[in-house]
Amino acid sequence: MASVEPSDSSQTLGLNVIIKEEEEEEDIGESVDGETSNSSEQVETFPASGKQHQEVSNAKRSRHCPHCDKSFPFQSYLERHLRIHTGEKPYSCSVCGKCFTTSSILTVHQRGHPGEKPYHCSDCGMSFSQLSGLKGHQRTHVGEKPHHCPHCEKRFPFPSHLERHLQKHSGEKPYSCSDCGKCFKTSSNLTSHRIVHTGEKSYSCSDCGKCFTKSYNLTVHKKVHTGDKSFYCSDCGKNFSLLYNQKLHQRTHTGEKPYSCSDCGKCFTTSSHLTVHQRVHTGEKPYSCSDCGKNFSHLESLKLHQRSHTVEQPYSCADCGMCFTLSHRLTDHKRVHTGEKSCCFDCGKSFSNLYSLKRHQQTHTHTTVTL
Repeated sequence: MASVEPSDSSQTLGLNVIIKEEEEEEDIGESVDGETSNSSEQVETFPASGKQHQEVSNAKRSRHCPHCDKSFPFQSYLERHLRIHTGEKPYSCSVCGKCFTTSSILTVHQRGHPGEKPYHCSDCGMSFSQLSGLKGHQRTHVGEKPHHCPHCEKRFPFPSHLERHLQKHSGEKPYSCSDCGKCFKTSSNLTSHRIVHTGEKSYSCSDCGKCFTKSYNLTVHKKVHTGDKSFYCSDCGKNFSLLYNQKLHQRTHTGEKPYSCSDCGKCFTTSSHLTVHQRVHTGEKPYSCSDCGKNFSHLESLKLHQRSHTVEQPYSCADCGMCFTLSHRLTDHKRVHTGEKSCCFDCGKSFSNLYSLKRHQQTHTHTTVTL
């Protein structure tokens, strides 16, 4: 059993503190130390008196959110919850200036700066800045997934993961962007989307100075410098830098396709493949060129098109010096030197270049991808 060594900052005078686990989106992505890319802790405080606590438990939850049907026993809880919808972030970090909706989330964030990681795993010695990170990590040792979906029998380690998954069945999207009106399933997805409007890139790499919109993206990028590939496939031994990529790869062995189209019933290995496929039915082209206004259904198609305006070729081969407009074309070219082949996540078939792979993937998604 893992030991927990909380810091003094987690103790509040005269209060019993209950920490709830809440970890971010999608699905399978995790950071290097086992904490999720956008994890947070919500702290609820109750009076220390047992009698008062019972009164709170029995109190009528009479304060209702006008946005989403949730109700709360105290006005302070409602006010804190409303910040999810309004986007208000009154608590700012004195180190980097980043703002947060609650003081408890600010405390968790501040532990991410060099220094405090008070929670330790007794199985492997790994340290965490958040209790929820430690608890989530511990389940990687035991494989515990106690929460199951009543619709598809999929299992999850946390109730918050199950709640997020259930939204896929219900289609509920309670969080809307005040700038463009687009709706999202989780508050973390809404927060990520808002960066589209602000252009904020708060996280910079200490090795090369490159900046990122999310801390998780920075963590992934740092593996370029370290060469870390700590996740491997138990079926074929292939190594991956991300758990997400390893789990996607394993579906080539299992044939699992958990994402189905509500219009035609076709199934896909990833949610992104499903999203791309659904544009066949909707005709959506969400990516627009700022130079000429042309619209595209795929971000990669837009990026390729934009290079036609600039004639930019920023990617060069270290072996022969040849230059390319897109990074994936450089990756394709490097296979001439290495002999490496790309693998289709849907059926496992291998291809020597990305164009052939994407053309093949159209047989799974029924879409046309311009390269």
